Amino acid sequence: MLVIGLISGTSVDGIDAALVEISGGESDLKIQLLAGETYSYPEVLREEILAVIAGKALTMAEFAALDDAIAHAFAHAAQQIQNNQPKAELIGSHGQTVYHLPPSKNLGYSLQLGRGTLIADRTEITTINNFRAADIAAGGQGAPLVSKIDACLLADQEYDRAVQNIGGIGNLTYLPAKKSPHWLEKITGWDTGPGNALLDMAVDKFTQGQQTYDTNGAWAATGTICQPLVQQWLAADFFYQPPPKSTGRELFSLDYLERCLRDAARYELSQADILATLTELTVASIAQSYRQFLPKIPEQVLLCGGGSRNLYLRERLRVNLDKAKVLTTDEFGISADFKEAIAFAVLAYWRQQEIPGNLPQVTGAQGSVLLGEIYSPKGGFQNQGKT
Repeated sequence: MLVIGLISGTSVDGIDAALVEISGGESDLKIQLLAGETYSYPEVLREEILAVIAGKALTMAEFAALDDAIAHAFAHAAQQIQNNQPKAELIGSHGQTVYHLPPSKNLGYSLQLGRGTLIADRTEITTINNFRAADIAAGGQGAPLVSKIDACLLADQEYDRAVQNIGGIGNLTYLPAKKSPHWLEKITGWDTGPGNALLDMAVDKFTQGQQTYDTNGAWAATGTICQPLVQQWLAADFFYQPPPKSTGRELFSLDYLERCLRDAARYELSQADILATLTELTVASIAQSYRQFLPKIPEQVLLCGGGSRNLYLRERLRVNLDKAKVLTTDEFGISADFKEAIAFAVLAYWRQQEIPGNLPQVTGAQGSVLLGEIYSPKGGFQNQGKT
C-alpha cells in the first residue's frame, strides 16, 4: 500500500511529508520511502500556532479558523509530495500538537489540530488522524507512539539499541537485543526532555527572528558549557519522574527559556555560552535518563529528527555516552529526517489492517488499542475501533 505520513512537531518548523510503500504486518513489516519533503508553514500561520502553544486565548471562531488553516496546509503537503509519484491510497496525519497534558489523577489530554475530514475532502484520499486519543482513553500518555514501529524496523539480534528522536522534544525507544529472553516485553520508552525546542527559541530570540535554529550546532560549538547551570536545570522534577512519561512545550516553553536566561545572566554567559549550555542540557538529560531508567547503557544509539543533524550535539552525546556508539537511523535504512512521518504512515496502515499501534509498557495504557480515526473523502467517519 502507498501511504502518506504527515507530521509537524513541537518545533513548528514545517510539515514533514513522506510517501511510503508499506507491506507486511508486524513481524514482517517492510517500508520503502519513495519521497520525503518538509513544507514550511506560511509565516503568519506559524506565528499564530506558536502564540497558541504559548497560551494565547482564542474565540471558538478563531479556533475553528486555525484548525482549518492547519488542515489546508497539511492537505497541500500531501498533494505536493505526490508530484511525479503514484497516487497514495491512504494518509496518516499526526497534525499539529498545540496542547499536551500527561495523565495524573485524571486521563491525560492531547490536542492536535488539522482535522482529518478536511484533509480527506481536499485530497480525495482516506485520512486517519487523532492517533493519540485511543491510547489516552486507555489510561496512557498518548506518547511516545513510535516505539512499536521502532521494534519492528530497528531491533537487532545482537545489540541493545536506543532509538533517540531529537525533535523539539526528545523521546526514546529502548530495544533490547532480540537474542535476549522475552526481549519484546523489555522494550521501553519515554520523553527524555527538551530536544531542540529551547535551542531554537534561544536562536530566534538572539537573532531577532533572522535565524530559527543553529545550523550544525556551529554557534553553540564556539561557546563554553556552564556545568553548574546544567546541573541546576537537571534538578527539575520531570527528569526524575519514572517512565511512562511525556512532555511538551507546556513545560519546556518560552517562559522556561526566560528563566534559563535569567540563570545564565548570573554567570555572565555569552550567547554562544548559553547555546552550548542549553545543548548540554538536552544531551545530559538524555544520558541521565538512560542511566536512571535503563538496565544498562545501550551498545548503539540511533539518532533521528532534526537534532541528529546537529554535529555539536552529536559529539556531546558521544562524550556523555562513552560506552555507546552514536549513529543515525539513516545508517540502518530509515531516514532520520522523515522517520516520524514514516511512523505515522505505518500507524495509519496498521489502523486499516486493524493492528494495534501502541505499546502499553511504553505509554502506560491498560492495553493495546487501535490508533486513529478514519475519514473517507466524502465525509464518512469510522470510530477508533475496539481494543
